[in-house]
Amino acid sequence: MQLTTVDRSQIDDRTSALPSSALVADHSGVASIYGSALPDVIHALSRRRKHRLAMQTMAVLGDLVAIVLAFTLGATFWYGNPVDIQALDTLAALLPVYLLTATTQHAFTMASIARARISALRAVGALLLAIGLIGLVAFFLQAVGGVSRGVVGLGATMSVGFIVCYRTWLAIHAHRLLGDVTINEVVIQDGVQAQVQKGSILLDAARDGISLRLDSPSMLDRLGRCLHAADRVIVVCPHTRRANWVSALKSSNVNAEILTSELDEVGAIGLGHYNGTTTLKVASASLSLPDQMLKRGLDLVLVLIALPIVLPFMLLVAIVIKVESRGPVFFRQPRVGLGNRVFHIYKFRSMRVAQNDITGSQSTSRNDSRITRVGGFIRRTSIDELPQILNVLTGDMSIVGPRPHPLESKAENRLFWDIDGRYWHRHAVKPGMTGLAQIRGFRGATEKEEDLTNRLQADLEYVSGWSILRDVGIIVATFRVLTHRNAF
Repeated sequence: MQLTTVDRSQIDDRTSALPSSALVADHSGVASIYGSALPDVIHALSRRRKHRLAMQTMAVLGDLVAIVLAFTLGATFWYGNPVDIQALDTLAALLPVYLLTATTQHAFTMASIARARISALRAVGALLLAIGLIGLVAFFLQAVGGVSRGVVGLGATMSVGFIVCYRTWLAIHAHRLLGDVTINEVVIQDGVQAQVQKGSILLDAARDGISLRLDSPSMLDRLGRCLHAADRVIVVCPHTRRANWVSALKSSNVNAEILTSELDEVGAIGLGHYNGTTTLKVASASLSLPDQMLKRGLDLVLVLIALPIVLPFMLLVAIVIKVESRGPVFFRQPRVGLGNRVFHIYKFRSMRVAQNDITGSQSTSRNDSRITRVGGFIRRTSIDELPQILNVLTGDMSIVGPRPHPLESKAENRLFWDIDGRYWHRHAVKPGMTGLAQIRGFRGATEKEEDLTNRLQADLEYVSGWSILRDVGIIVATFRVLTHRNAF
């Protein structure tokens, strides 16, 4: 872990820090806190925790008030009655669903609240998702007759405006109250010089009276009281003292870590256990089970809605392909999917049967002689990808995800995984019909290694930062790139 230097001004009144008399800068310019000031440390950390809880409570209550106010005004404008029964019924359904969707989108965490843009986007996205879910349920239950579209439209529009304004103000207020830090982070240096990032509190074990002694209850009491309100503790110490610190921190009831820079080489992400022995965690599932269910639900809902519209069109395309050239309508090709497992992707056949490239060893080029006239058109317009809704239905693919590649895809005569060892990391989520790389224009033939690395970087960014709102945004953006100069 890389730590950066903080000066005395970074532990100031904005972060509920200590009195100036308790702070002193050593020769490196890093602010330290003497042992006699530990009660002030405890007070500062406790105060920060109370402020964070207040911010989160304000976020929840403020959003609910904004929604209620918006729909009440909507009912007043539409019916002339702020307590119209239809508006009240809509609010009764909307508010709990919003709380659920906003919670799953982490809209009430301090990491979100402190960033105005992220805070507003997550809250607004959760609101629109909640309205959509309620509308979908009402439609299938044939309960839409008692709901006014005018009230819902006005209420939703004003809710978005109110929430954006409120969340922006709340982020500014949070920064004034808490500074740049959203958690109580304490770094303890014990015999090793440590640098801390902005807003963290640095303690020196020797100078601040917490030199670790497992045979000293009074010292352990001082350490426990100091860390009582901490959210995260990082200890920097020699290898020989790690075992003692681990023993003390295991009983501190706080998220604690030992700085071990030697693990950077193996890319460890955590610890596990097997048969009584500690293991290093080097990978984890990109999506939690609730996120997987949410993503799968979005896929199925969108596919089932699209099927009645798409199937007649697909039938027409199939007839045209059959009329132009002999051979199957669909092209099946093995590709690498979730967990590096191979599956068969479906596409409309765009090449002559005798020249189909099952392994994908030869990238398609502009004016490729293997492509039929109909094939050229459906490739330029991305129509050839439509049969992949069958792969979405079977669960091999998702609507959004990294595009699956053929087994022998190459760039400059090198296999993709030989160009960049991170290539396999993109398969931590299901492949998609569209993805972040595609809406950024990274599609078409991989003639140069740069063509792969651009796509790979976008894919890895998607894998590491998935959210349902990003999926929706990518789907919407895809309609702008259905035709592209690199689609051939």
